[in-house]
Order: sequence, then C-alpha cells, then structure tokens
Amino acid sequence: MIYDYGVIGGGIVGLAAAREIAKARPGAAMVLFEKEAAISRHQTGHNSGVIHSGIYYAPGSFKARLCRDGALATKLFCAEHGIPFETCGKLLVAASAAELTRMEALYERARENAIEVERIDAKELTRREPNIVGLAALFVPATAIVDYKRVSTALADDFKAAGGNVELSSEIVAIEEEADAVSVSTRSQTFRTRRLIVCGGLQADRIAQMAGVAISHQIVPFRGEYYTVNPRRAGLINALIYPIPDPELPFLGIHLTRTMDRGVIVGPNAVLGLAREKYQKFSFEARDVASFVAFPGFWRAIRPHWRSGLREFRNALSKRAYLEECRKYCPSLTIEDLEPAVAGIRAQAVLRDGSFAHDFLFAETARTLHVCNAPSPAATSAIPIGRVIASKIFERDK
Repeated sequence: MIYDYGVIGGGIVGLAAAREIAKARPGAAMVLFEKEAAISRHQTGHNSGVIHSGIYYAPGSFKARLCRDGALATKLFCAEHGIPFETCGKLLVAASAAELTRMEALYERARENAIEVERIDAKELTRREPNIVGLAALFVPATAIVDYKRVSTALADDFKAAGGNVELSSEIVAIEEEADAVSVSTRSQTFRTRRLIVCGGLQADRIAQMAGVAISHQIVPFRGEYYTVNPRRAGLINALIYPIPDPELPFLGIHLTRTMDRGVIVGPNAVLGLAREKYQKFSFEARDVASFVAFPGFWRAIRPHWRSGLREFRNALSKRAYLEECRKYCPSLTIEDLEPAVAGIRAQAVLRDGSFAHDFLFAETARTLHVCNAPSPAATSAIPIGRVIASKIFERDK
C-alpha cells in the first residue's frame, strides 16, 4: 500500500505533527516510524518537564509566538486528557548588579510578549522563597510543570485512535524520493508514502542528508546533567528558580525545578556531548565526535565561548563546583543534598558560519518536510509546531 502521510520520529514534535495531520485528514492512511522500542526515548523523555511561558524570546519572533501558544495548548490538552500539571510559577532571580540591569530588559521583553510578569524585591523574594537569595526577581505566574512522557503517550493514543499506524523499532536506513511517492526503508522492510515529515531530533541532519537534502548546518550534541535534591529537602522551593540569562552565552544556566513526583532537580549544565544518544557520563561515540570535529561551523561556534565551555566542563567533573553554581541562589544546599540523575542531550543545530540556530529550522523537497532544528522549548511548543508542520504539508496537497 501507499500511505498518504508518513512521519519519522516518535518524540513529542513528531507525535504532535502526526496527530494534527490525522485530525485534519480523517480517513488518510498514516504511519509514524520510531527507531526505538518505545516513544519519547530521547530529548522528550530527558527534559525538565517545564511548560515555559516564552519570556526570553524576541518579541514577535516565531519562537516567542509558538511558546506562548504552546503553553496554553499544552495545558488545555492535559486538562482534556486527564494529565496532571501544576502551574507553580517561575522566579528569575538577579544575583548581581549586572543581572539587575538584564532583569529590567527582560521585564520589558515580557511585556512586549504579552506575558504576565511581576517585579519583586529581595524582601518579598525571601518571604516567598525562604531558601533563595537574590537582589530582586521577576515572577512569571503562568509557568507550569508536567510529565511530557504522559503528554507524548496521549498524543500517540490520539494518533492511533484516528487510524494512524505506529512502527516501533524501525530505524530508517534509506529514503528515496520518487515522482509520486517517497520510499522509506527500515532494516526489515520498505514503505511508500505520498508525503514525508521528518522530526529526527538528534539525528535530524543525518536523515535530511539521507533524503538528499542540501543542508548547511550540523547537529552538535550538548549534555545537560542534572542532580536530584535529596527527598528530605523536597520542600526546598515553592516556584521554579531560574537565573537571569546572559545574552552573551548560548545556554540558560543551572536552575532549580520542581517535578510532578514532588521532587526537586538541579540543572542542567551544558557540556559538549561526545555521543548523541548515550546518557551515561563520559559516553563516547566515535562517529558523533568525528562529525562535529570535521564541521567548520563547530570550531567557529566554540571560539567565542571557550571560557564558559571550560567552566561547564569543570562543573561536570566536580560535584562541588556544580554545587557552587547552585549556591548563588540557594546557599543552604550541601554536597549531601545532590544525588546524580539521568542526563539529557540537546540537539543543537550549528550553522556553517558558527552561529547557533536558536529558532526553528525547516528544509523541504517536493515531497518531504524536515524539521532540522526544534530548539528549547520544543516540548512546550509541540502542539502549535504540529499545526505549522501540518499547514506546510497541506499546502503541497493543493
């Protein structure tokens, strides 16, 4: 048979796109391929579980709009499917004079993005969060927490209920675009589909190249390492505690996050990964390292950030150094409070000129659409991203 639509990738973005297409095209024959034995095994299953508000992003940007819309859509989806979430809010804490200046700029950005935000002084910060210190903070009440594995499972269930077929343990080894369809081969069989959407996450660049797409970027993996706070200190924070981001640095920095199981996690840092899909500390995959070492954009990207990169490596190697990063906001934390947790790996698209792709990046052929970069907060934004993907595909059907 020939499927009408095929989707590669069983992470939250691929599942949201598949569900959206299935809803909009009842009766269409659809298939989703996932190389692992279960969905959400990689980025979706290794994130901090935050429903973000979009406060950081440039006003009017695609990313800002998708995040704001996605937060509302995710909460509505959870309510409709009986998935618990908690709107606990987020505090962005300024710990220095320089951060106070950046905090004011962030406050204006939040207002331009139509995000509810409140300034609070050090006294009010202490009242709300007795274990947190800072000169001042911004409170974003809309920020929430959720278990994205449960969200992904519900998206997959909706897709299957609409007639979609999920092919697990189906790693794609070849893609060939023909005049009337796309041939998609796994290790055991070949499928044909009239339209193909690729949400490949950590393998997005390789799948695009497999499909013959000319790309000018490469996925560089960055490990985000977490610690779990000892359960005896589960009441450490009431809201999520985030730093004021430094616009000169590519990543946000270590923060304290509540989880749906009533725990608290600390992290992530951002360390150059030596394997795309291996999560144990010091994991190494020669092919993955060779890929970014041979890419000129990688060397251009790290040149201006080598100092911060060394600091991240130090924090990864030393639990005490990691602790000191946390103690800027939470001085009562001790080395005994931090227990190792599973790391996540971020698929960061780096362009040939060395710049980081901070927004969504798409590539297209006559019958395929590739989501080449779905940056944080892709999980929050997944449902509206799915709508964007569906609209792009439906344009081709006209």
